[in-house]
Amino acid sequence: MPDNPPDPVPIYTIGYGSRSIDEFIALLQQYGVRFLIDVRTAPYSRYKPEFSKEDLDDKLRAADIRYIYMGDSLGGRPDDPDCYDEEGRVDYEKVKSKAFYQAGIERIVAAYEQQQRVVLMCSEGKPENCHRSKLIGESLDARSVVVAHIDENGEIKSQETVMALVNPQPSLFKDFDVFTSRKRYHPKD
Repeated sequence: MPDNPPDPVPIYTIGYGSRSIDEFIALLQQYGVRFLIDVRTAPYSRYKPEFSKEDLDDKLRAADIRYIYMGDSLGGRPDDPDCYDEEGRVDYEKVKSKAFYQAGIERIVAAYEQQQRVVLMCSEGKPENCHRSKLIGESLDARSVVVAHIDENGEIKSQETVMALVNPQPSLFKDFDVFTSRKRYHPKD
């Protein structure tokens, strides 16, 4: 009888939320993460400065985890004003059509195909409230990339499970499934 192939290594996502830096790094080590990709548009935290780009890079390096910034291509608040709706919210469908975003997704898909142990990081602890699931996770899922969200309790949730939390009542009408950011970032013109 042939052996079953091993399950693919997923692309993990995580938000640091209320975790300490030590708890955060311990979780990354628990899941064998080798590369952390920061998908925050602005990689700094006034409230948790240990998660700001330089400090985080230093702490990760000490734990033998490589820090990579990709918030310029995969961040939740793009510089391109065409990515926003009339109310100033990020329109994720518009973002998906942009070359900068598609290039970022291609890099993540390549990491997945190489079976690298990667985690995409943002600040939001709950994946269902973050662009990690509603934008990036949906794009990766459409490319048959397995996504595993590390939730605020350190548990793994599939992309399907997280999206069921985002949209518990599937719609018969496609336009009800359009995702935008929860907050407004650009004022109306």
